[in-house]
Amino acid sequence: MQDLTQEILELVRRASTDLPADVEAKLRASYADEEPGSAAQGALDTILKNVDLARKNSTPICQDTGTLLFYVHYPEGLSTRKLKKQIQDAVVEATKLNYLRPNSVNAITGVNTGDNTGDDYYPTIHFEEVDENLPLTFELMLKGGGCENAGAQYKLPNTEMDAGRDLAGVRKVVLDSVHQAQGRGCAPGILGVAIGGDRGASYLASKETLLGKIGDENPNPELNAMEDRITEEANQLGIGPMGFGGKTTVLDTKIRGLHRLPASYFVSVSFMCWAYRRRKMTVIGSEVSYD
Repeated sequence: MQDLTQEILELVRRASTDLPADVEAKLRASYADEEPGSAAQGALDTILKNVDLARKNSTPICQDTGTLLFYVHYPEGLSTRKLKKQIQDAVVEATKLNYLRPNSVNAITGVNTGDNTGDDYYPTIHFEEVDENLPLTFELMLKGGGCENAGAQYKLPNTEMDAGRDLAGVRKVVLDSVHQAQGRGCAPGILGVAIGGDRGASYLASKETLLGKIGDENPNPELNAMEDRITEEANQLGIGPMGFGGKTTVLDTKIRGLHRLPASYFVSVSFMCWAYRRRKMTVIGSEVSYD
């Protein structure tokens, strides 16, 4: 099995320092849509200048380099133990090179490990086996503390919001989560929504939806229309970039439905900040490519 430590290190560097093209394009379009001279346009201008500088200097887009979430699809026969070790080694090296801020703190002792590793959950690595003829892929998301703290989970029905166990009820609670956040989590951001599942699966799926690109169509026409509607209505709340007011609160919404227990109906909302840091690495034989 080949050693991919250096290639994974490059994946981390790209995720931390180089905002994906679809995200940058949406931010630039949002800048043009805001009122000239407004606080909203000023915030977006600062964001875009930061994006350019980070890419030019290969420095982190944000001082909070976030929790590292790896999603690895590996062909049958590869060792997840060895892949995990290579990921951990790459993360340690990325921290030494200042692509990452030391963010791994023991919740009991308060001690920072200094290298972004910790127990089996730090960094977070999700493995899924695929057919042996398929490529090995690594998807990486860096999720900052601000947007992570803004996340919410609802249990339907919710009588206070008159939200029932249907898509109309889902829409109400998702918009409530945006209203409650009031720009916290570094708006404008992206909403990842999961409907159904148990509490844990629902949260996990809401984050997985954020691996998609801005503007990707949902294969379910009903959910696709709902994504567009939630994004439009969230932007009518007037919260705006960083909560300064304006037309741009949410850049995109992504929704996934899960099977659920008849007694439970959970709706989980994961926020992603404007620094929508995600990258993918594909390995086919000795060839490595990045997206």
